[in-house]
Amino acid sequence: MDPANHERYSRQILFRGIGETGQDKLLASRVAIVGCGALGSSQAALIARAGVGALIIIDRDFVEESNLQRQTLFTERDAAERLPKAVAAEARLREANSGVKVRGIVADLTADNIAELLSGAALVLDGTDNFETRYLVNDFCVQSGIPWIYGAAVGSYGVTMTIRPGSTPCLACLFPEPPGGMHATCDTEGILASVATAVASLQVTEAMKLLVGDAQSLHSRLISFDVWENRFQALDPGPPSEGCRACQRREFVYLSGSRAVPITLCGRNSVQIHERRRPLDFSELEKKLKPLGAVRYNPYVFQFAAEPYELTIFPDGRAIIKGTTDTGVARSLYARYIGA
Repeated sequence: MDPANHERYSRQILFRGIGETGQDKLLASRVAIVGCGALGSSQAALIARAGVGALIIIDRDFVEESNLQRQTLFTERDAAERLPKAVAAEARLREANSGVKVRGIVADLTADNIAELLSGAALVLDGTDNFETRYLVNDFCVQSGIPWIYGAAVGSYGVTMTIRPGSTPCLACLFPEPPGGMHATCDTEGILASVATAVASLQVTEAMKLLVGDAQSLHSRLISFDVWENRFQALDPGPPSEGCRACQRREFVYLSGSRAVPITLCGRNSVQIHERRRPLDFSELEKKLKPLGAVRYNPYVFQFAAEPYELTIFPDGRAIIKGTTDTGVARSLYARYIGA
């Protein structure tokens, strides 16, 4: 090991579960984080400082002031400039640990790009805020034999489970279908930064166990807790479910794209429109929309306010329509201002 690395990670190397051999394995590993919000930003900071060799951060969103209470990588300047989270995270992590090869990717993870974006990752950390993307990650990881670590946090409640294809139940075993009806989100219930940090800490610790080759120390439980109500639970999920459509029948419906839907974003009265492979020229878009409302943009995002709505548009044509949760209204606004 390089002497500089030995000094940097000396306290981690002293820990019996890692040692010099384990640190070498971390330095040679490649990890992907899907989503860089409350969970993902904490995961990224922890795993980068631990010395993972390469880190991919995939996020479709931009920094807003309301993120700063819990999304620990970002600053007021990031929010003022409306920087994409992946871009801001990459810059911050390069400052924290220049030895890690960090790549922030501004993208919506989809069936079309997941194989390319997660290629070469030894494991995947779940920092998402919706079940559709989690099922997509589950399908890909089960098909590819890559471990991934599920996590979620809302209010003061957190939950996590490590999924190892071929050894543990997968997400589709636990939840064959997305939860129906109304369920809590950070938009309706709020969220404590401490619960997101707690979930991320458990996820990253499990990731480190896998990366150093200590699978025996994995907790092998579905862990849930409420940090405000002081409730903690660790359930044995049992074996993979007989007949599970993903890990048993190998039916990867989310990878086929047949389950892709517009996604209502956590923490916002918004809908995302999936318009990929439609490159946009922001300077031309400014000429078109400036007479119709307030416009501001940088190389990463274009914002257009048409009261009571706000459109945030990305270079690939994807857009977030703020001010509605009605997908029909969102699609209509997209067609009106950007094109059908």
